[in-house]
Amino acid sequence: MLVLEASATAGGGLKTEALTLPGFTHDICSSIHPLAVASPFFRFLQLDIDWLYPDFDVAHPLDGGRAGWLKRSVADSAENLGTDAAAYRRLMEPLAGQWEQLLADILCPLPHFPQNPWLLMKFGTLACRSAAGLARSKFKSETARALFAGLAAHSFLSLRASPSAAVGLLLGLLAHGVGWPMPRGGSVRIAEAMTSALLKSGGEMETGHRVNNIDQLPPARAILLDVSPRQLLAIAGHRFPPRYRAALARYRYGPGVFKIDYALSQPIPWAAAACRRAGTVHVGGTLEEIALSESQAASGVVSERPFILVVQNSLFDSTRAPAGKHTAWAYCHVPNGSVVDMTGRIENQIERFAPGFRDCVLMRATQNCRQMEERNPNLIGGDINGGLADFRQMLARPVFSLTPYRTPARGIYLCSASTPPSGGVHGMCGFNAAKAALKHSFGK
Repeated sequence: MLVLEASATAGGGLKTEALTLPGFTHDICSSIHPLAVASPFFRFLQLDIDWLYPDFDVAHPLDGGRAGWLKRSVADSAENLGTDAAAYRRLMEPLAGQWEQLLADILCPLPHFPQNPWLLMKFGTLACRSAAGLARSKFKSETARALFAGLAAHSFLSLRASPSAAVGLLLGLLAHGVGWPMPRGGSVRIAEAMTSALLKSGGEMETGHRVNNIDQLPPARAILLDVSPRQLLAIAGHRFPPRYRAALARYRYGPGVFKIDYALSQPIPWAAAACRRAGTVHVGGTLEEIALSESQAASGVVSERPFILVVQNSLFDSTRAPAGKHTAWAYCHVPNGSVVDMTGRIENQIERFAPGFRDCVLMRATQNCRQMEERNPNLIGGDINGGLADFRQMLARPVFSLTPYRTPARGIYLCSASTPPSGGVHGMCGFNAAKAALKHSFGK
C-alpha cells in the first residue's frame, strides 16, 4: 500500500507547530479527541498514544460566575444541573450505559443492520430534532439548556434546524463513555502513531507529493482519495459520467472558522472555578444567544457575539509551554469563506467570563477562512467538517448511494470527511472506504 501526501508531513489538521513564541506549541486544528479514543478503527489499531484527561471534560460559563460542566460520571454531571438533574439522567443514562454499541452503529454507513435496533431508534428519535427544541423540551434551567447548546453547536448547523441535536447527544455520550482527552505532545502524536502503524504493516508513504490528476498515479486495483468533492472533481472528474460530476458540483459546504492561538503569561482567569480545570470551555452564554450566533453564521451573517470554543492544553500537558506559561486556542464559526478579523469579538466574549484575559496574552496567531484553505485545500472556505452535515447531506454524502465511498469509475473511492460518518478524528471514513474497496475491487 502506497500513501501519497501533498504536505511535508502527514496528518491533515493533525499538526502541532510553534505558531507564536519559542517553547509554545499549538495544534493547527483539533486538540480534543473523544472520537479517537472511542473509534472502533483506532481501538483495533491500538495506537501508542499517551492520553491526558482533564478534570472536567467541558465547562460552559454563564454570567455571574456560574457554569455548567460534564464529567465522566452521569450522576455527578447531573447534580451540577440542579433542578434538571433527574431530567439529565433520564436523557443520558440509557445512552451512556451502552455507548459502545450505539457508537458502532452511528459510525457505520447506512444502510446496515444495527447491533441494537431499539437503542439506535431511541437515539435517532432524539437526534433528529433541533438542538434548541430538544433542550427546551427536556430542561427547564438556563444552565442545562446552555450546556446542551454548546455541545450541539459543534454541528455547524443552526440550533433551530434538525438534526443539530444529534451532535449534542453524541458529544455528551462520549464525555460519559470515554471522556474528552488530548494526546500528550499535541495532536501530531495521532498522525505519527498512524504513520508508524502504516509502516509497520508494510505500507509506504511519500510526503510532499501532490496529486493534481489521477492519471499521474501508477496502476492500482484501488485508489482511495482523501479529498473533498471539489478536489475529487479536479483530480478525477474526467473519469466520471456527467450525472455524477453534477452531483459532486452540487455538494454544499458549511460555515468556516476563525481561529486564534495564544501564548499566555498565566492560565485564563475564568470567573467560574470549573472552567479553570476544563480541557474545553464553551463560551457563548445562554441557549438563546448561541442559537442566534449559530443561525447567523449558517445564513452568512457575521455575529457580533459569536459562540466560542476554547481549548486549554497546557493546563494538563506541560510540554505545550515553558514553565509557568500557558497556551490556549479559540475559534468561532463564521460564514464560509469569511476574511473578517474576529479577534475583537472573540476576546470580548472571553473577557465577559474571564475578566483580565487580555492582560495574559503574550502573543496571538490568527487564521481566517481563506488562510485555513490555503494551508489545507480540503477545508473549503474554512469548513473543517468536510461539508454541511444537514439531513440532506447526511443521507447523500457526497451523493445518495448504498456505497457512498465508491465512485462510478472502476477502482476509485472517496474516503474523506465528505463521506459517512462525516468529520472528526475517528478514521472511520477511511476504514469504511477501505472495506468497500476490499469488497468491490478485491472480492473480499
